Amino acid sequence: MKKTLLLALCCIGLVSLSQAQVVGLVPSPAAYSTQNVGFTTVTFDYSSPGVKGRTIFGDLVPYGTPWRAGANQATTIEFSNTVKIGGENVRAGKYSVYVTPAESGDWTIHLNKTGKQIFAYMTDGKVDMDALSKDLAANISVTPIMMPESMERLFWWVDPNDNKTAKVSMAWDKVMLTFDVDMRTSEIMENFSNALK
Repeated sequence: MKKTLLLALCCIGLVSLSQAQVVGLVPSPAAYSTQNVGFTTVTFDYSSPGVKGRTIFGDLVPYGTPWRAGANQATTIEFSNTVKIGGENVRAGKYSVYVTPAESGDWTIHLNKTGKQIFAYMTDGKVDMDALSKDLAANISVTPIMMPESMERLFWWVDPNDNKTAKVSMAWDKVMLTFDVDMRTSEIMENFSNALK
């Protein structure tokens, strides 16, 4: 009985170990980033592809076409409270993130309020921009920053700055994109103060 139990436990251990090794070999591992800024929590959930010697922007990721801003499942950003981006309110909730790179000039970061993958908007191999536009909560124009050295893995992060306006950034290969998110900290404090009167 003891030998059978020991053998069963060893088999379970080997299966668990083999599964862990397979998960460790995922080409674009899952990544997660969360940051509290003021009264708001900002959370990114994405997969982090590698450069692997490839030409990324303009080749693997074509110019002028919205891209999922990561790999595997949809890249998402979640705000625990309503925030302002470019002076416009973006309600609390989870949004899928797309990026449209440009050969020259500004790039566009899109926040999709439905949480859909970019592939949900593809018809005959092309993104249906009219259908996509109907589901967007925000379009953010950003000037790409060219980095002197390539970053192998795609990375999203949030810098809390002054705890009122956060800087949200993505870097991959030699490109970094950054945009500001107003956490409405003063407005939330004023509303809370008024509620106590």
